[in-house]
Amino acid sequence: MNMTEEEEALSKATKEVEDLYHIRDTYFPPDPVDRISKLQHHSDLALQLLDSIPLEQRKSPMQRATLEYLRGKILDVFPDYRKEAEDHLSKAVKLNPSLADAWLCLGNCIWKKGDLSATKNCLSLALNKGPNKKVLCQLSMLKRKMSQGAENQVELVEESIQHAKEAITLDVKDGNSWYNLGNACLTSFFVNGAWDHSKLLNSLKAYQNAEKDERMSSNPDLYFNSATVHKYLENYQRALSGFEAAALKDPGLNAAEEVQKIVNLLDKVDSLLRGHVRAKRIAALASSLSAVNLNLSYKRVTINLLSEGPNRAVAVEGKVFFFIRSESIAPLYYLLCDSNQTCFVLSVYGVRNDVIKEGDQLTLLDPYFRDVDLSWKEKNYQFKSIRLDFFEQVLVNGKALTLQQAVRTSIYAQHKP
Repeated sequence: MNMTEEEEALSKATKEVEDLYHIRDTYFPPDPVDRISKLQHHSDLALQLLDSIPLEQRKSPMQRATLEYLRGKILDVFPDYRKEAEDHLSKAVKLNPSLADAWLCLGNCIWKKGDLSATKNCLSLALNKGPNKKVLCQLSMLKRKMSQGAENQVELVEESIQHAKEAITLDVKDGNSWYNLGNACLTSFFVNGAWDHSKLLNSLKAYQNAEKDERMSSNPDLYFNSATVHKYLENYQRALSGFEAAALKDPGLNAAEEVQKIVNLLDKVDSLLRGHVRAKRIAALASSLSAVNLNLSYKRVTINLLSEGPNRAVAVEGKVFFFIRSESIAPLYYLLCDSNQTCFVLSVYGVRNDVIKEGDQLTLLDPYFRDVDLSWKEKNYQFKSIRLDFFEQVLVNGKALTLQQAVRTSIYAQHKP
């Protein structure tokens, strides 16, 4: 067997492994069992190709290292941890410690059994072999995972952002690196207290750059995470279309449920504004609004004087006449009216659900205002909306809330090791 034929056998096996991982990243049938059986079928084919490589190509440590690496990578394509995959990948890096991708695969494999420090060690060793965008993206994901519940959470998430940025400098057109940066910025937004909206907007920009890479069009998590940001920003139209796209690409995600949650919320708001809002009740609530002592730096206004987006040093007084039940953990939604008898929706983050009651007078500080106007499935929704991100932004019946009345909100990006 001449050298070109030997190389061809290895090349065929390598190509089969690439195809196998392409299936893993792009094939999401309605029944997850079908996905596993397809991966099983193609991994069996790839293993057969490896087994067909003749003995004379298994003699040197380098050759054996490559074959062990490929075998381990094939076995590690499944979502669950497989010891056999770890054993082959460990052999590969012992035989040839300079195989960066083998270290990367070993790190991914060990991650599945929950040993994050050993995973970090493998990824660091992979990075020692030279700059590598795939390794940097995995390190970025790992730092976010390690940050959950850690004392140095903010620091780890900042490191995650740095790794993501480094990956982009290696290939500015790589969609996966941009997607990873989007996830890192989204996580950073929440771990830093959900106040720095530039982080949210950076996250959206990164996702938009990721979408420019055609290979990312098959990544359902990209659409899901981008829709999550839009939902938070109350860009309901974009959130709905993003979740719908994610649901079409991977029915296994809970994206269809997210669409339904938003539609249910919009329908409730619509029906309340059309049917339940009694003019007499609104007039009575509006006239019962009393002046609350405010810090001198705040200017008291009605909702019609707000501009789109954040309104600094401004306060709006409103009476709660309805708590709108929704299926989301956060935010809490209420229907209010101001002194002009104008009704609006209030969404509040960071407050326990027993703190604000119907009939309460709320003073809303630095409100984020949206004039919502969207159409979905031939139905139009229009209403005014204020969002508050922190418990410090609301006074209930003239009183500031205490820490005991607050609750921490966390939304993590969808993420698969």
